[in-house]
Amino acid sequence: MARVVVLGAGISGHTAALHLRRMLGEPHEVVVVSPNSQWNWIPSNIWVGVGRMKADQVTFPLKPVYDKKGIVFKQAKAVALHPEGKDGATRGSVDIVWTQPERSGQEENLEYDYVINATGPKLNFGATPGLGPDGHTVSVCTYGHATEAAEKLEECIQKMQQGQRQTLVIGVGHGTCTCEGAAFEYTFNVEHELRQRGVRDMADVVYFTNEHELGDFGVGGLTFKQQGFVTTSKLWTESLFKERGVKSVLAAHAQKIEEGKLYYETITGEEGVLDFDFAMLLPPFRGQDLQAFDKDGAEITGDVFAPSGFLKVDADYTPKPYEEWKASDWPSTYVSPRYANVFAIGIAFAPPHQISRPRTNPNGTVIAPAPPRTGMPSGLMGRAVAQSIADMVKGKTTVPTHHASMAEMGAACVASAGAGFTKGTAASMTMYPVVPDYDKFPGYGRSLSETTGEIGLAGHWMKHLLHHMFIYKAKGKPGWQIIPE
Repeated sequence: MARVVVLGAGISGHTAALHLRRMLGEPHEVVVVSPNSQWNWIPSNIWVGVGRMKADQVTFPLKPVYDKKGIVFKQAKAVALHPEGKDGATRGSVDIVWTQPERSGQEENLEYDYVINATGPKLNFGATPGLGPDGHTVSVCTYGHATEAAEKLEECIQKMQQGQRQTLVIGVGHGTCTCEGAAFEYTFNVEHELRQRGVRDMADVVYFTNEHELGDFGVGGLTFKQQGFVTTSKLWTESLFKERGVKSVLAAHAQKIEEGKLYYETITGEEGVLDFDFAMLLPPFRGQDLQAFDKDGAEITGDVFAPSGFLKVDADYTPKPYEEWKASDWPSTYVSPRYANVFAIGIAFAPPHQISRPRTNPNGTVIAPAPPRTGMPSGLMGRAVAQSIADMVKGKTTVPTHHASMAEMGAACVASAGAGFTKGTAASMTMYPVVPDYDKFPGYGRSLSETTGEIGLAGHWMKHLLHHMFIYKAKGKPGWQIIPE
């Protein structure tokens, strides 16, 4: 019997677990360890954050799904890896601490034949003083955060209805943040909500970002054909900002946040202060601070994990200038170079470098988006790693044979720009590949025919369809496996 342990039940981990259970029969065991009892379709937290959805519309309990599928669920947090075994054991293991209320704080050592680190990000609000729900800003990173954001936004709207002008700042709260797409999406959902409530003329909406230019989205921007002409996501996004009257502060790093004040510096080294009445700023991400130990108990965390806390995989981590970055730098099988039975997927794997050009201001502050690794890419990684492990468990191979390099996969993103089946809109974007390959696609790094951008009502309908389709898939309902990742 083989035991596969999946750490984390987000998009990548949950996808991997469902596929593993589908492909591995008895007596093999699939175990999921997650500190959260609920699965959350995070892309729809945007709508929770403007009051268009409730938390229970974007979540469901994990245990009933896993019980039905024959997956063992442990509501716990992984704290340490022992890839070579612990206390003389012949299998690798992971230390977990239970978060399930009736067992909270209890520790367990869980042995495995294969382990997948899909723990996702640690929301590093502490990187910027005053950032986050415990500081002076709100967030939409979790359904709980998004619920609070909706409440704060409603308070702001009520003040506008009473004749008080308000400034709303939305974006990212650190120079190295990722998920600019989510910040963009929330910005335009808020702007749409203000118009729907009749208070748009009482609001200044400001987009605050570490992107060097609008439309970068942490992927270096997009170039695509539109109506027979070659255009860019920069021009496309700038036109949307102008149309909706949204201001922007670009290439900026939040130094600290006080009540109603955002202190920042720009890529040129200039400093400024932005006053606000409402601020939703996303935090930077880091790994979940898992430790690793060898068979003798010596700590090897620095060998297994990058300084960011993300697990090293089959990527080229050799430091090199931007001009020497290659698509081949990016991982393909997501296996640890040190341990053949340890994998990392989704945000939990350490990327070799950014996708957008790195930039540092005269003060030495890095102001450049970290590479996004969420959504569709996370699901594709989860499926590929599950397929590789299933093949190895069945004795078909001794090494991973399924690949999901971000330099060889496409991705689709539908960013809502206002809810409503008759008045809502969404920006629909596709890119191929996610990581530019200038050897294969000289000049642009991506295929012009397979990289697209449109905005309109149809995209909003698609966003709603995806919401329901992926929750259906995540619940493992009949035919779930034929729905694309």
